[in-house]
Amino acid sequence: MELDDLSHKPTGNETPVHHQILDLRDPSSVGTRSLPFVLSFNNLTYSVKVRRKMTLPSVLRPRSTLLVAPGESLFSRTKTLLNDISGEARNGEILAVLGASGSGKSTLIDALANRIAKGSLKGSVTLNGEVLESSMLKVISAYVMQDDLLFPMLTVEETLMFAAEFRLPRTLSKSKKMMRVQALIDQLGLRNAAKTVIGDEGHRGVSGGERRRVSIGMDIIHDPILLFLDEPTSGLDSTSAFMVVKVLQRIAQSGSLVIMSIHQPSYRILELLDRMIFLSRGQTVYSGSPMSLPSFFAEFGRPIPEKENRTEFALDLIRELEVSPGGTKSMVEFNKSWLNMKQSRNNSSVQHETEQHHQQGLSLKEAISSSISRGKLVSGATTNSSLSPTSMVPTFANPFWIEMAVLSKRSILNSRRMPELFGIRLGTVLVTGFILATMFWQLDDSPKGVQERLGLFAFVMSTTFYTCTDALPVFLQERYIFMRETAYNAYRRSSYVMSHSLSALPALIFLSLSFSATTFFAVGLDGGFLGFLFYFLIIFASFWVGSSFVTFLSGVVPHVKLGYTIVVATLAYFLLFSGFFITHDRIPPYWIWFHYMSVVKYPYEAVLQNEFDNPTKCFVRGVQIFDNSPLEAIPDAMKLRLLQTLSNTLGMNITSSTCLTTGSDILQQQGITDLSKWNCLWVTVAWGFLFRILFYLSLLLGSKNKRS
Repeated sequence: MELDDLSHKPTGNETPVHHQILDLRDPSSVGTRSLPFVLSFNNLTYSVKVRRKMTLPSVLRPRSTLLVAPGESLFSRTKTLLNDISGEARNGEILAVLGASGSGKSTLIDALANRIAKGSLKGSVTLNGEVLESSMLKVISAYVMQDDLLFPMLTVEETLMFAAEFRLPRTLSKSKKMMRVQALIDQLGLRNAAKTVIGDEGHRGVSGGERRRVSIGMDIIHDPILLFLDEPTSGLDSTSAFMVVKVLQRIAQSGSLVIMSIHQPSYRILELLDRMIFLSRGQTVYSGSPMSLPSFFAEFGRPIPEKENRTEFALDLIRELEVSPGGTKSMVEFNKSWLNMKQSRNNSSVQHETEQHHQQGLSLKEAISSSISRGKLVSGATTNSSLSPTSMVPTFANPFWIEMAVLSKRSILNSRRMPELFGIRLGTVLVTGFILATMFWQLDDSPKGVQERLGLFAFVMSTTFYTCTDALPVFLQERYIFMRETAYNAYRRSSYVMSHSLSALPALIFLSLSFSATTFFAVGLDGGFLGFLFYFLIIFASFWVGSSFVTFLSGVVPHVKLGYTIVVATLAYFLLFSGFFITHDRIPPYWIWFHYMSVVKYPYEAVLQNEFDNPTKCFVRGVQIFDNSPLEAIPDAMKLRLLQTLSNTLGMNITSSTCLTTGSDILQQQGITDLSKWNCLWVTVAWGFLFRILFYLSLLLGSKNKRS
């Protein structure tokens, strides 16, 4: 595949681009002819239901007096976003969709890119006369969103290299993938910015025009046949916008079909476009080449003045007609008649082109096979002509484990570039551990020591869960990057969930070890090394389930503030029903189900059993039975006489050294009799896996990335 230069003079920090050739295919398989693609769309119509603006007088009026169109309701109306749009686009050309804001530009791009739910869009979209299946379109096309959705702490080269790892097959060596990335960097004019981070509000990075070209580069790394772009020049200065469209022209000339929406192109950009569609409130007011604009408006009776930008004149005239009583209806009708007249004039040439088209045998299967043999669709496609078009290109370029490894590598690299995030979390855990260690220093084996241990464990559990709330913004910030990458099969959703889980484990292990080591020995908890080992495991399991729960919520809630509110409230409920504030046997029957649903219950019971499961360890001896009671303040001699009286009454010998309460008794008092400590550990770990599965389902159901 040939990656040519941008054919422009370098400006600013741009790097002059040199002619480079990158061949990723077998030379013997290259076809001798180029079979073009034609994307045709006919009579596209798309409507949505919008809520009516209701006022009190209109609500009080009788329904019979309200003007409600057929098929509409009192509270909603139908708004047509696309109205009978037809046209075509060919490979090697750029089709630009123009119009004012709200004219339907982005909606048309979404319709062509199959980003509107099946059944909502009327009309047909075909490639070489065949209707494209959704799975096929995902593989042979790419969609560049208006927003530049990139990881801010990755460099330009790293961003494109990760895209290559996702979209190029593992049969290509690492060196060939790097060659593809380097050639693409030159093609995009990003050589001087290759080692620069993308940047964001808090980190200085590349310019806006360079960000846009990186965003385009991510989606063309596998050299797709169809490329859709939603306003790629939005927010850029004229020079940057021209360079972006120049890049798109070179992409089109390499054999791709480029369709983009653009708001108001400059004169220089206009020279790069091959076909244009002007929209006004969902209707076509012009369809043709930029060169035909003067003759079209001259025949319409509104000739374009000399030295005036043709697109600016057209858009101004369209706005003028939109606010006029008749609207743009006259221009829509004129465009139809003008196209019919133009078609009849060129009927002979069209017939000749159609005959030549059929002579070349331009089926979709043959066209895709030819494009693959010429180096298009590098993502593991095959030229086997006996296969159907869908089978010729794999759904995903790489197997599950390759995707998981690349995603984990990217996640870890991002975390390393922002160490302050983990540092703050570690600092919080260490400070909390230090406070607990000094507050509960070397607890004694007394009734008060028991109460202090119960309070310590409840606070420890709440700390481990609440410190996991920092995981909430992680996916919320990555959500749209994830949707962009999975919408066109860069990787599987299951790969993302697995890598997300695995990349979180090292940090959780380190946090658990730090917190356990800080608190266990300083407080004087029981069990020795084995007791510490279990304490570490249950703290790690708590971090795991807390992180998994917050991750699941991040896949469900749309905003950080809403997510924090739900997380804090839910964890508070879990703590309330954990068994600390009210024991299991005192919880009302109608709330007992929540006790078993509480994810804090199981690690809390596990640490209690780890501390109190020694039947030989005594926590209440002799006169200590009066502790935590009104009799605690009386002299010890009086306590001994009361103890003797109690012994005589009960008929048993109770001395000042007699053990009255062991650890097993405390567990019985707390109602901890259902599960062993190891079973509590396994249940806690299982809750973490359940939340990860729910996170996967939320991604599966909630990231369709299509209009309804």
